[in-house]
Amino acid sequence: MHATAIVDGVGAFIDAYEGFLIDQWGVLHNGETVYPGAHEVLVELARRGKQVVLLTNSGRRRSFNATRLQELGFNTRALAGIVTSGEATWQALSQRAAEPFASLGRRCVLFTRADDMGPVDGLDLELVNDPAEADFLYLTWLDALTHSIDEFDRLIEAAAARDLPMICSNPDRVAPTEGGLTQAPGSLAERYRAIGGRVIYVGKPHRPIYQACLDLLPELEPTEICGIGDSFEHDIQGAKNAGIAAAFVMRGIHAEAFPEGASRAAEQRALDDLTERYGITADWALPSFRL
Repeated sequence: MHATAIVDGVGAFIDAYEGFLIDQWGVLHNGETVYPGAHEVLVELARRGKQVVLLTNSGRRRSFNATRLQELGFNTRALAGIVTSGEATWQALSQRAAEPFASLGRRCVLFTRADDMGPVDGLDLELVNDPAEADFLYLTWLDALTHSIDEFDRLIEAAAARDLPMICSNPDRVAPTEGGLTQAPGSLAERYRAIGGRVIYVGKPHRPIYQACLDLLPELEPTEICGIGDSFEHDIQGAKNAGIAAAFVMRGIHAEAFPEGASRAAEQRALDDLTERYGITADWALPSFRL
């Protein structure tokens, strides 16, 4: 494995690529607050004619994410596209063109945020509350501020007993918020898998979501594209699996390992630990998404 280059910002490698796949949570914002420098990087990428796709493990639809980004002040018109795992799941459930979606059935237990029906709007699905009446589980959101994942144990145990598949449209296990990291849908999916449940993940690091991004950049070769994200498990692994370069934002979900003021040697040791743990090497590492 080659060594990761630790740099101060995106400016160190901006000219090495023509396309960028950029994560949202932990890179651009934490769901509520835009990180310092994020706006400036996207403006500079647009000024230089770079093609940018925002790629997120959000269980919500593309339109919802676009609206939220606009509310946070981002110019979505300058993007080549927004790819969300929620949109990819919706499309798969709508088209039913391939397995495992073709034979899922129509009755599902839906895990969503409050009354957000966006993930199922327009789909031929019957929502049920009891796994005994369901064909599958559909996990789009986990509100860890309201629910602890162990509250769902009885439900997922009943589902596992019937061998119901779970569709997880957000594989992330943790997510950054104003108050720090919180559990994300992937943590409940992993709990289901641990008790013998079948989980079908849609999103990073799996190849289909990256192919959807590459389809938006048809004039570029994979070697001309760099993925930028804060999760070794999803962003860095996914980018390398897709044959594109990977840039790791240190002060995202792995921020505890990269405290403010840490020496370059300490950052290198923490980076080496992540590289060894996940068996993958990022091409670049930067403190935050800044120039």
